[in-house]
Amino acid sequence: MFIDVAIPGDRNVIKKDGEKILKYIDLKTEIPCIWNVKAKVIPVIIWVNGTSSKLLRQYLSNIPGKHEIKALQTTAILGTMHILRKVLMSKYKTCFTGEITLQVAKIANTEQRQHYIP
Repeated sequence: MFIDVAIPGDRNVIKKDGEKILKYIDLKTEIPCIWNVKAKVIPVIIWVNGTSSKLLRQYLSNIPGKHEIKALQTTAILGTMHILRKVLMSKYKTCFTGEITLQVAKIANTEQRQHYIP
């Protein structure tokens, strides 16, 4: 089972799903020949703003165990906030005050900005 996770920007979402499947197509056909086991490719695509594709629930059902889409979305948003903080800190060379953190949250367009204030 190949699980490839991507958190693309809004422009690349549609093509990312197909890209992830095509990336491993050769390997998917070789693995059964070499080791005599079944192989699956499971793309997990969550947008930077936390939105997920319609197929995500179907893909996650192929992975053993319990997986919550809400937890994956939260992780994607936290990662986006981390990147924004690094960029703004290097650009403005300042520590984050409440005002700057609120500006970052508005840029990311999240409703849960209380969780991201350092």
